[in-house]
Amino acid sequence: MKIERKRKTKNSFRVKPQSLQERYAPNNVCWGCGPANPDGLHIRSFAKNGEVVAEWQPEKKYEAFDGVLNGGVIGTLLDCHCNWTAAYHLMKRAKADRPPCTVTAEYAIKMSRPTPTKDSVFLSARVVDLTDDRAVVEGTLSAGGKICATCRGIFVAVKEGHPAYHRW
Repeated sequence: MKIERKRKTKNSFRVKPQSLQERYAPNNVCWGCGPANPDGLHIRSFAKNGEVVAEWQPEKKYEAFDGVLNGGVIGTLLDCHCNWTAAYHLMKRAKADRPPCTVTAEYAIKMSRPTPTKDSVFLSARVVDLTDDRAVVEGTLSAGGKICATCRGIFVAVKEGHPAYHRW
């Protein structure tokens, strides 16, 4: 668990909550969600009330145009976030201690409007169908109080022999 110093308060500390990625895959180097990738996006996803949510702050280097987030980055944010949503819910279904490594089997995204980069973007995802080894997940990316993109994907738990097996 990380500890960070509170601002403007001498000698006070608060515990920073661990994201799913930090708790279960601290050595993951995925560009979108890997805590160990120094150049990555560092998505931090949290289970909350049956959904998985995240807040992410865009940087200028991720813009397609001045003030507008790149579509590939939007796709990565949603893909990684939904993948963790699937892994978390598969773990819960199996009553396991750790989530299985999951990969994207099918994925579709719809861009509804330009995503501004001046403020944080918010991700939310929920499982709409779940079996022992796969989850169908729907996700949204919002900014400025408006939904900017939505997605739907199928994410599967990989088995021994797959390149992603135990890679987290």
